[in-house]
Amino acid sequence: MKTTIKRQIPVLQMGCASCANKIASSVQVLNGIVSAEVNYASAMLSLEFLPKIITLSEVQKAVQDAGYDLFIEEEANENKTLASIQEEKMTTLKNKTIWALLLALPIVIIGMFFMEMPYANEIMWVLATPVVFGLGSSFFVNAWKQAQHRTANMDTLVALSTGVAYIFSVFNTLFPEYWHQKGLHGHVYFEAAAVVIAFILLGKWLEENAKSNTSTAIKKLMALQPNEVTLWLDNEQQKVIPIAQVKVGDKLLVKPGERIAVDGVVISGDSYVDESMLSGEPIPVLKMANEKVWAGTLNQKGSLVFQAVQIGSETLLAHIVKTVQDAQGSKAPVQKKVDFIASIFVPVVMAIAVVAFVLWWILGGENGFTQGILALVTVLVIACPCALGLATPTAIMVGVGKGAENGILIKDALSLELAQKIDTIVLDKTGTITEGKPKVTEELWNSKDSNLRSILLSIESQSEHPLAEAVVQHLQGVPTVPIANFESVTGQGVRAKVGGEEYFIGNPSFLKANQIEINDDFLQKSTAWEAEAKTVIGFANATSVLALLAISDAVKPTSVAAIRELEQMGIAVYMLTGDTEKAAHAMAEQTGITHYKGGVLPQQKADFIKELQAQGKKVAMVGDGINDSTALAQADVSIAMGKGSAIAMEVANMTLMTSDLHKIPQSIRLSKATVAMIHQNLFWAFIYNVIGIPIAAGILFPFNGFLLNPMLAGAAMALSSVSVVSNSLLLKLKKL
Repeated sequence: MKTTIKRQIPVLQMGCASCANKIASSVQVLNGIVSAEVNYASAMLSLEFLPKIITLSEVQKAVQDAGYDLFIEEEANENKTLASIQEEKMTTLKNKTIWALLLALPIVIIGMFFMEMPYANEIMWVLATPVVFGLGSSFFVNAWKQAQHRTANMDTLVALSTGVAYIFSVFNTLFPEYWHQKGLHGHVYFEAAAVVIAFILLGKWLEENAKSNTSTAIKKLMALQPNEVTLWLDNEQQKVIPIAQVKVGDKLLVKPGERIAVDGVVISGDSYVDESMLSGEPIPVLKMANEKVWAGTLNQKGSLVFQAVQIGSETLLAHIVKTVQDAQGSKAPVQKKVDFIASIFVPVVMAIAVVAFVLWWILGGENGFTQGILALVTVLVIACPCALGLATPTAIMVGVGKGAENGILIKDALSLELAQKIDTIVLDKTGTITEGKPKVTEELWNSKDSNLRSILLSIESQSEHPLAEAVVQHLQGVPTVPIANFESVTGQGVRAKVGGEEYFIGNPSFLKANQIEINDDFLQKSTAWEAEAKTVIGFANATSVLALLAISDAVKPTSVAAIRELEQMGIAVYMLTGDTEKAAHAMAEQTGITHYKGGVLPQQKADFIKELQAQGKKVAMVGDGINDSTALAQADVSIAMGKGSAIAMEVANMTLMTSDLHKIPQSIRLSKATVAMIHQNLFWAFIYNVIGIPIAAGILFPFNGFLLNPMLAGAAMALSSVSVVSNSLLLKLKKL
């Protein structure tokens, strides 16, 4: 089996949405590439490749050949970080924008009010030249690169439109008699060329600023980890060291007001820790000895000494950052259609511009040529594939980021898009509806032989089931005995041999399946406990039941209200549990769940979800992400509860960082808001181009004599992308 590697690699020098498609196409054809997608909004290449067949350097060369570049950290200059490159780009763009606006302003003033002054054309020519070919040089350089590869992008449109306007104006300045001989006046459009460049630079600067705001969630998360930690030495001395020097097993001291640097377990001290940055829950959590602490959380009043367990990329915080980055870089299904439109957009616009020019030249009368040139320039200027390219990814980036800030980790764009279609939710009981901390509350023995307790403890110590853990905690202090032939029967119980005799521990149906009779007293007690929503575990030898234990797991305080909220949203709620039908019924009564099933094995949960899907339902499965992996994999959307272990994050489409079921309706509302925002963005981006391009070509002229000024077209184009990104940012204000 060939092992693939997945990487997120920053892309440099992209100019528009069609660039993203071109880069992806250039990489996808390479041998050894499994998948390649480029997100224009995040400027990231999501790559899956076979490292034994192709290297990142070869991928980078293919991207460079296409006229762009990748930022590969291991090959990058240590002094040149991605952040410094982006900061340098923003500073350069800002400076170019300011100078372009300053130089364009006098050109506009002369063009509008002082055209009759001496040497007006020459002065505008002098001022426009540095704007077009100096400050706007990147458009021409990038357009030339595209031309060399026989492709075109947004830079091509800008370079062609401003270049044509500039050259036409230079000709009319140098050879005015050409038009005078025809009885016409040769107008110049230096102000259009300069202002278009200025407006597009302004639009790009505003767009980059807005785009950077879509990833604030990532920036906040990455800023949570401190750069230095206090090492707690064996002689109780303290030493401040860089976080990079921390090793697993080190003892670290965290003082009041400091952030915890790595994941660990408290050794001594007690304090309240603010975990809201990971879970979205504002109430601090008390931490004492043997409690887990997480990187990025804020220690409040007391001091804690804890042992480092997970460091670097293995911490929960690092997993969260990676999950959010991957999700923000992924593409929603609707984006594929938009990508196709963006890929053919520029050639289509160029064709429309040429057709508009020819029609004006033929049908426009004595000023037809001049009006044709203006129409060509205006069509090229107003067209904006960037608004289309940004519509979906910016909404996804903000939606995923908002989810992370609220303790909802979303694996990819598809999951975020699908969640709003959920009409049925299947809940596991233990750890989902209940606290997941079962305790033995009652027991009934038919013998006072203390050896039996030792046998029960010894067998249950080998099991990883949460109910077995409850038995082990209940029997703490009881001596253990050697066991043999331990076997776990998934969803039912365990069996093992002690001293040559076989013993069974499990639910009543497991005991009956092994031909073990349950006497009337035990049956009555079992029925009574199950009616109280308690789980009953039987302990038996090969012939009879030796003991019954009642295990209770308290319902979470928020579960009942959350289930009611889901039903009010029109979502059918099902509970599936391995407990008996009676225990399931009692739990359903307690929580207000209408649909439930007891005695369900893990595979049967997956089969039940299949049945629901066969009825046309969109099903979400909510479980712990490990025991329910089959059912989670079968569901349309899988949701893992709890603190989000690395395994749970891998299995589930969504991971809820707290065990509060209220996060599920929040997730659905977030999905609906994000998808609605995508549709809004796409509508306005399409409408802008569908209406703007024909108007720019002069379609209204025969009806009302209206012709769009190229300068206004440039302003509209610049604002279209900014408006789409700004609209996506409104998601941040949405209350979940």
